[in-house]
Amino acid sequence: MAKNLSRIILLQIKTLRPKQWIKNFFLFAGVIFSQNIFNLQLFLKTFFAFVLFCLISSSIYILNDIVDKNKDKAHEEKKSRPIASGELKIIHALLVFFPFVLFSIFFSFYLNTGFGVLVVLYFLLGVIYSLYLKNLVIIDSLSIAGFFLLRVIAGAVVVNVAMSSWFLLCATFLSLFIAFHKRRNEIVLLNNEASAHRKVLDKYSLGFLDQMIAVVTALTIMSYSLYTMSPETVEKFGTTNLIFTIPFVLYGLFRYLYLVHQEKKGGSPTDLVVGDCGLFVNIVLWVVLVFIILYVRRQL
Repeated sequence: MAKNLSRIILLQIKTLRPKQWIKNFFLFAGVIFSQNIFNLQLFLKTFFAFVLFCLISSSIYILNDIVDKNKDKAHEEKKSRPIASGELKIIHALLVFFPFVLFSIFFSFYLNTGFGVLVVLYFLLGVIYSLYLKNLVIIDSLSIAGFFLLRVIAGAVVVNVAMSSWFLLCATFLSLFIAFHKRRNEIVLLNNEASAHRKVLDKYSLGFLDQMIAVVTALTIMSYSLYTMSPETVEKFGTTNLIFTIPFVLYGLFRYLYLVHQEKKGGSPTDLVVGDCGLFVNIVLWVVLVFIILYVRRQL
């Protein structure tokens, strides 16, 4: 009995996809770029917001796995997921789904009303995406981008700071960059069986996706560059040195393109970031440089 219970718990944890929680670090953009990382109260609020987003995002993963149970069986990687493989019963997954949803929404409103509204919007988008939006060409990718953008906005709202319009645009284009690559990888990986896993993939082609990827890559670089050089940013931080972070953004995007197009990777952005040394080190160096520019200079 105890052994069986332990197995169910392990399968439930796997269904939560804890490795994907790295995406929720987008919430820390607000406290970092408002130069409040050392404000313990605001940092703790952001940390709790991060935890709540991990819970609500995991609940959406559970719902998505339940809805896509049969379709995931046609996917080389997803067929091993606990629900798709039949190892975890749907009733056991729902025993985690409902408490996670209720807990995360309740404490989100307790933390901050605006933040609570955004968590509800995130959950509703996740439900609608799982049931309908993921079947609509282009809209499906825009929805994925919406998840990332809501994280960034929520991180700013929970600490009551305004985000630069250029920064939000950059986050949007970066999210689309990731979303289009996700679709591209599915087509390459599944080949002729792509439509069996997801019908909307029939409406995409590698050429079409590559065109959109080229557009959002250019827009991401442009919006980030304009963010670092805008009078609003320079006035806010009292420095023009953020421009020196642009080469790291360029390398990060180009490295991602290389891994997807040349190494045939890109199914999971989390796996790429964690699994590729070049990309991971580049992100760490970007974070360190941003920290030095925004915080060390203030202490001198």
